[in-house]
Amino acid sequence: MVLKIALNAPLRRLFDYLPPHDCPPDRLRPGIRILVPFGSRRRVGILVETATASELPANRLRRALSIIDDDPVLDEDLLELLCWASRYYQHPIGEVLTAALPTALRKGRPSAEPAAGIRLTALGSGIDSDAISSRSPAQSRMLKFLREREGGCEATDLAALGGSWRDTLKRLRNKNWIEDFEWEGAPRQAPAIAIPGPQLTAAQHEAVRSITGSLGQFSPYLLFGVTGSGKTEVYLEAARAAAARGGQTLVLVPEIGLTPQLVDRFRQRLGLPMALLHSGLPDSQRLAAWRDTRSGAAAVILGTRSAIFAPLSNLALIVVDEEHDASFKQQDGFRYSARDLAVLRGRRSNAPVVLGSATPSLESIYNVREGRYTQLELPHRPGSAVAPPIRTVDLKHHAATNGLSTPLVFAMKQHLDRGNQVLLYLNRRGYAPALFCGGCGWIAACRRCDAHMTLHREASQLRCHHCGATAAVAATCPECAADLHPVGEGTQRIEETLARLFPDEPVVRIDRDSVQRRGALEERLEAVHSGAARILVGTQMLTKGHDFPNVTLVGIVNADQGLFGTDLRASERLAQTILQVAGRAGRADKPGEVLLQSQYPDHPLLQRLLTTGYRGFAEAALSEREAAAWPPFTYLALLRAEASAMEAPLNFLRAARAKAEHFALPVTLLGPAPAPMQRRAGRFRAQLLVQADTRGPLQSLLRPWVEQLAELPAAKKVRWAVDVDPGELF
Repeated sequence: MVLKIALNAPLRRLFDYLPPHDCPPDRLRPGIRILVPFGSRRRVGILVETATASELPANRLRRALSIIDDDPVLDEDLLELLCWASRYYQHPIGEVLTAALPTALRKGRPSAEPAAGIRLTALGSGIDSDAISSRSPAQSRMLKFLREREGGCEATDLAALGGSWRDTLKRLRNKNWIEDFEWEGAPRQAPAIAIPGPQLTAAQHEAVRSITGSLGQFSPYLLFGVTGSGKTEVYLEAARAAAARGGQTLVLVPEIGLTPQLVDRFRQRLGLPMALLHSGLPDSQRLAAWRDTRSGAAAVILGTRSAIFAPLSNLALIVVDEEHDASFKQQDGFRYSARDLAVLRGRRSNAPVVLGSATPSLESIYNVREGRYTQLELPHRPGSAVAPPIRTVDLKHHAATNGLSTPLVFAMKQHLDRGNQVLLYLNRRGYAPALFCGGCGWIAACRRCDAHMTLHREASQLRCHHCGATAAVAATCPECAADLHPVGEGTQRIEETLARLFPDEPVVRIDRDSVQRRGALEERLEAVHSGAARILVGTQMLTKGHDFPNVTLVGIVNADQGLFGTDLRASERLAQTILQVAGRAGRADKPGEVLLQSQYPDHPLLQRLLTTGYRGFAEAALSEREAAAWPPFTYLALLRAEASAMEAPLNFLRAARAKAEHFALPVTLLGPAPAPMQRRAGRFRAQLLVQADTRGPLQSLLRPWVEQLAELPAAKKVRWAVDVDPGELF
């Protein structure tokens, strides 16, 4: 018997091994982990299949060392899904299978045994960590770390403290301030008593009836509901029905850190055991959630895109919330679409799949048109709440102070005087997107990217938002010694301006810079919900999963950033963003309004969106896509390459194009061409686009072509990757 084993390596193949000595054949089941020798090291691999022979001669076959699992960590259905994804997305099988496992399992940890945990003793709980901070700062930090984790943590989680944390751990153990115990992950809360929800509207009831009526069979649905129409209520009732039949519900959300309200809502309303799966969890908690999911102990699993690979023992329903969101497509490494794999997994598991959005992707709308999906509609908000009207503010005719026009400031004052809250949206963090010299025209540029540096005044830094490079803020122009001026607005500058215009109103800013500290997002959201802060400023983080019942005015500070984008999805994403952020206003019984500032209020895209709504916009956009032969009417794959030398990526892609042309398949090759931002993080980038009318010819080309690309001499001088169904072309 020959074992075909996948290893976490960038090689598009399985590795052949002989079984371990004295290993019963019935233990060799696909999906188990096996420890094998690999070069001079030992590696954890996953058994994919067995064979009776190998292409290698017998004297070159090495023997596997040991079997790690009694039962597969990847069951048959999940293993088949992952192997299909490896072939479709043209990614090495070992990296694909590894991506489906928590880090602890990749390292060989037992899949069912508790780990060693650390917690404070009664004596340690009584120690004042601040009192010892001056003489024992490391011990003080560890005590604070453990005090924040009442149920304890895994010992390896303490590595986050840095330094000689093991020595500190030993000292605290010797003082009897901490103790060891068997760690089983995050403390499990007993299921709460479910809190009844509001009475469903007729449209919600019909959507729930359709979904629950198809439990036990594959039925893909597009839940198309305006913002605030109660899509989450539909998810909750459908999950409740699935649990009543003993099934599990998988809920995918764009970003788990941005949707704390959704997590709390599911916990309170269903009273069912839940598991959270996302990359922000410590290894021990992720492993505990994985175990609960696999055993069936968790009735609802809520996670980000990687949760599509959760080991569900009894999958009954899949929900993809905000299905249009670009974050469901992985942009590096294993470039998969969690939304598309959710549909495939539902088909393989005979489970309904609900794709929910107020601004669905054009692909999903097209699938409804073609009869592949069933559309369920929530056209109105419950009760007396109505969608807010959107008015444009022409910045050519209205004076603006650091990006805030007079009509917007006046409207803010009116809403605040009525005791309401205001939300300002600008998808640009930092203080100003450029630092400019009025004397000679010099602009602070990134030395590693074809991009300007963004001014972050709070940190007194210039930062590149593409590669992360930083630089000190110069006092004068390095070219002519004239004064430098910040140009444009970021969220920090808007916050500063608001502090001057409304000195008595606390402002909460929510962007990636302001919520880096653990718990910072929750603190800021609590300030909003409690009414302590009545002005919110933020980026796209404010558009996802948040319900602010007292927000009655939304101001979109700059709607022009996506009007002239070169990517095929630029207009679609701008329309989605405008309506998503506009939907934060007037969600309760208070009427809302939206002011949209623009230098181009008569732009056809804006006019179409404001006069015909998203449905009208989507139909027009689909017509444009069809005329241009872009997805969803064609299928794409993008071959990307990058190198430290400018010509190397283009040389590789020219050779790749020549190889592709030899196959004589009905595909169109566009390029190669430099990427619009050719230099990023010190590397030059280029791309080659492959287009086909159907998936068949595209896949027929990709499979043999990708194998040949690695053999090209020019491939040794570049990093390259294939992106199938790319979310972004540039």
